[in-house]
Amino acid sequence: MAAPRSELPAWVDIGLIPLLNLAVALIVAGLVVVIIGENPLQALGIMLNGALGSFKGWSYLFYYTTNFTFTGLAVAVAFHAGLFNIGGEGQAYFAGLGAAIVGLNLEFLPWPIVIPLAVLASAGFGAFWAWVPGVLQAKRGSHIVITTIMFNFIAASLMVYLINNVFRPVGRMAVESREITGAYILNFRELGRLIGWKLPSTPLNPTIFLAFLAAWGVWYLLWRTKLGYEIRTVGANPEAAAYAGIDQARIITVSMAISGALAGLLSVNEVLGVQHRLLLEFAGGAGFVGIAVALMGRSHPVGIVLAAMLFGLLYQGGTELSFARPLISRDMIVVIQGLVILFMGALEYAFRPWMAALFFKPED
Repeated sequence: MAAPRSELPAWVDIGLIPLLNLAVALIVAGLVVVIIGENPLQALGIMLNGALGSFKGWSYLFYYTTNFTFTGLAVAVAFHAGLFNIGGEGQAYFAGLGAAIVGLNLEFLPWPIVIPLAVLASAGFGAFWAWVPGVLQAKRGSHIVITTIMFNFIAASLMVYLINNVFRPVGRMAVESREITGAYILNFRELGRLIGWKLPSTPLNPTIFLAFLAAWGVWYLLWRTKLGYEIRTVGANPEAAAYAGIDQARIITVSMAISGALAGLLSVNEVLGVQHRLLLEFAGGAGFVGIAVALMGRSHPVGIVLAAMLFGLLYQGGTELSFARPLISRDMIVVIQGLVILFMGALEYAFRPWMAALFFKPED
């Protein structure tokens, strides 16, 4: 029996179409590279070798993957509830406050106690920063896009004030807190040293396992629990959800809190895992990249992890490419990333009619 005309085989929908979009994006990016006078095949080779050709390259790729997985999952949970959480950057930023408060003030406790508390504080602060816009939408009708955007700016301004006036030690010029000495997460180089392995210095740390655990947790929540079913129902058909007696206001606030908690876990990677201190703009735009990651991953945890790895490759490979080929500046790398987002996100359905005509047989 033929598949319904509105549905494509899963391997086409999830695998073939994204690969086709990615291929077209790389071809267009190659034309841009040709225009500036470089060889696109050589540029692609440098990018792939920079990200995949060494342990250090892989480490940076997975470091970026960790951040983008957290923010992509955050956007996806909100998407499933019919919400567009564009405030992941601010939620991750504000969550750093929770990580720093615990890490700096509970140093007298053993690290196996402090680190879990810091992780919970990060998730809690991020959840609160997303919960407030959720309440404003559910109770007051304020649009979630507007409020989450504004909360990004509020978080940025608040953190500048707090780091300068509360966390920065007296006499220090750098706008950052003192080092978190007893609660930071060791990177793999330090862990390797403990067992006699000599590894290159990279920012990769065990937080990546937390990212994979979060991806599994989101999958389990959305497809194996009653709350997940309610979230997906509200997002797919609010009228049907209301008819079924689902409290939409509760789902909106809970979904936003979960979304913010996931975004907040980015601060575990940065504040506790890499920087070992609270500093300005540590999120580095990962909150906005998470939107593209969620779109490319079809809001499914497996797709999000794969899309996060793709962007990790683009970030790490792009950095190596800008060093090896000065004509291809960092701005050009951003253009390439933008083309990938364009074809994998905005033009995601461009090839779907052709695929439908190819795989669906005419009805008799």
